[in-house]
Amino acid sequence: MSNTGAGNASTDNISTDNTSTGKVTLKDEAATLTEFWSQKVVASGNGQLFKVAKGIGSTRWHSHDDQDEVFLVLQGQLRVQLRDRDVILNEGDLFVVPLGEEHCPVADEETRFLIIGTNITSTAAGGKPDWSANGGTPTEMPDERGMPDERG
Repeated sequence: MSNTGAGNASTDNISTDNTSTGKVTLKDEAATLTEFWSQKVVASGNGQLFKVAKGIGSTRWHSHDDQDEVFLVLQGQLRVQLRDRDVILNEGDLFVVPLGEEHCPVADEETRFLIIGTNITSTAAGGKPDWSANGGTPTEMPDERGMPDERG
């Protein structure tokens, strides 16, 4: 695995700034994030980006037509809502959302995690909520089905 020194990206407050060409402490890197549901690339290897992120509340329902999305929880609990079930991830748990599958990540409390994939996904098309811009927080906490529940 190697780190890239790409610098800061300005789109959707995505950071690709890497602090080291050696060891990366994922929890420490995630703690530097200023926006919920934003990603910071901390390393790359074998064509994959390793991105730390933090979440609270929920994203929008969305899918990725260009990649699987891999979640590895570092701290807290993440519920990945799928149209037919919810997958609860605790610290140390990993889950792969298959390419094209609609999903909605939900965190009742601040949760930090690693996302592995070929591209940055913290964009409006990738489900990032508008309220998360500039360090915002959700106006209400998610209920047991997430915020908002659009499964109908």
